[in-house]
Amino acid sequence: MSDLAQVSPRAFRWARRRASAAGFWRSLRRDKLALTSLVVLVLFVVLAVVAPWVSNRADFNVINTGDNPVWAKPSGQYLLGTDNYGRSVALQVLWGARVSLFVGVAATVLTIVLGTLVGISAGFFGGWIDAVLMRITDWFLVIPFLPFAIVLASVLGRSLWNIVFVIGITSWPSTARLVRSQVLSLRERLYVDRARALGGGRAHIIGRHILPNVTPLVLASTTLAVPISILTETTLAFLGLGDPTDVSWGGILDQARTAAAVTTNRWWYYLPPGVAIIMVVLAFTIFGRALEAILDPRLRDR
Repeated sequence: MSDLAQVSPRAFRWARRRASAAGFWRSLRRDKLALTSLVVLVLFVVLAVVAPWVSNRADFNVINTGDNPVWAKPSGQYLLGTDNYGRSVALQVLWGARVSLFVGVAATVLTIVLGTLVGISAGFFGGWIDAVLMRITDWFLVIPFLPFAIVLASVLGRSLWNIVFVIGITSWPSTARLVRSQVLSLRERLYVDRARALGGGRAHIIGRHILPNVTPLVLASTTLAVPISILTETTLAFLGLGDPTDVSWGGILDQARTAAAVTTNRWWYYLPPGVAIIMVVLAFTIFGRALEAILDPRLRDR
């Protein structure tokens, strides 16, 4: 009993966090498919990080690739062959991972932040705030997502940050709805009533009781929103709305279509970026589902 009394509240909280992290890792290790997905994601992140050390942007300048063979098949010199300008497809896929992962993560962060703020505000405060925010959310939900994103990207211009903004500003309503439903349940809990009765302000209740309890839901939503952002960026880039100064997987597919790589059976130009997109999106989806099952007690009990 004396030993427990000597433990500080901070040390006790850290001990609980370490125990939770260890339990999470044990649950994740039991799911072989989710663990494999995590390994795939880490591999792509490593490839994206090391890209500047392997090559530089000058390798994609057609002026510097004039001596390279065009439409060279995969070989020891060119692992994934070359395109119609003699540029290495492997290096393009490598650099494309940087852009696609960056846009996917950055747009997802914007989506989750907006959705969480709107969801917590609407669910906690209620009244006219809830009515106004939910009508705005409904307005975004009824508009077809992809056409709206295409129109915004066309108006704002071809820029990487514009793509991030377009994806984030069109993707947050579903997260807002999800968080709001959770907050409506949390604000009626006894510990929230007790904190309110003891004089806790709104900021204190949201920061100490509401936000920590919706965080697992937000984390699961984050991993599931990243593949949607990557697919949206790929679609916009394939339609010619991506940043022309950056190499992305969608941009490679667009250039392969323009160069008639499909009709001439230059499979090494369009197949690698397509496989990379499928692998990353599938890995994020599988890992997100596993994360949701681990963090949600109702799904874990099932």
